[in-house]
Amino acid sequence: MAGHSKWANIKHRKGRQDAARGKLFGKLAKAIEIAAREGGGNPEFNPTLATAIFKAKNASMPNDNIDRAVKRGTGEVEGAHYEEVWYEGYGPGGVALYVQILTDNRNRAASDVRSTFTRSGGNLGEPGSVGYLFSQKGLIEVRGDEDDVMLAALDSGAEDIRDMGDGWFEVITSPGELQQVRSALDDAGLEVESADVTQLPSSIVPVGEGEARKLLRLIDALDDLDDVQAVFSNYDIDDDVMEKALEEV
Repeated sequence: MAGHSKWANIKHRKGRQDAARGKLFGKLAKAIEIAAREGGGNPEFNPTLATAIFKAKNASMPNDNIDRAVKRGTGEVEGAHYEEVWYEGYGPGGVALYVQILTDNRNRAASDVRSTFTRSGGNLGEPGSVGYLFSQKGLIEVRGDEDDVMLAALDSGAEDIRDMGDGWFEVITSPGELQQVRSALDDAGLEVESADVTQLPSSIVPVGEGEARKLLRLIDALDDLDDVQAVFSNYDIDDDVMEKALEEV
């Protein structure tokens, strides 16, 4: 989901969507299950579930897989019980890392995250050490004419719009308004690349080339863990530096 955004969930992934399709589908299914369990199985009345299903369909996850995940979440089909856990820490350059975990084994997840931070030059922090730097928001990446984007977004309840250049815009919403704003942008004939509930940082940390390589290695290592659903960060890496760093990661 990165590419046009320095604020979005870390998904640079060196051009690959995930390490393997099966792993990606597993993570998407967990998100659907959690959303259905907490807010019900009807996406019309559960914005979090609607977002999770939207992401799964964008990744070409089969409808049968999506339906089974919803039913596991609502209890219609037996399945593992996943819980959400957050880990907080710092990476190279003092960058904050806010790690979302969905797991059926809290001890395993804790061990994996702790060892990954240690091996990759990061520092795992105490609860609350970086979480206060992030706010849950809806984030839509859309391409189109500026006036059309602003009209559709603001009229449908968006909080903010950021011009990212080359005709791309980030539209910020409250989590509950994400689907409503996305639908308005779709109806206006605009190109919506992604729509997600994410964690946006209140401040950013500039990162140079040397630290960027180490930081991206740490983020990749965390993101490759089965229990890690997402890694949020507040880094700001220059585009040229990012390109060089990714070549060496």
